[in-house]
Amino acid sequence: MRAELYDADLGGGLLKKRIARTGQGKRSGFRTLVATNKGSRWIFVYGFPKNERSNIDRDEEDALKHLAAHLLALTAQALDQAERAGELMEVHCDAKN
Repeated sequence: MRAELYDADLGGGLLKKRIARTGQGKRSGFRTLVATNKGSRWIFVYGFPKNERSNIDRDEEDALKHLAAHLLALTAQALDQAERAGELMEVHCDAKN
């Protein structure tokens, strides 16, 4: 995604990315929404199977943009505190489990 390999920039720090389901391609895959400053901060905020719904509605998009703005404004210390409190979880993309 850092190389601009995402499907849409919804504005407000919110990106949409389609993820293929193993063996089925992107059409029957997942839609994910990520809050990002397109630099050092990438935070998964929402995802759903495309076979359950086609998209989010306008109210959900607005709420997720507000959430993205909040998350992207947090200091490193506030992010660490949220992780220790179990409110956020860091995920490493190269992790095996």
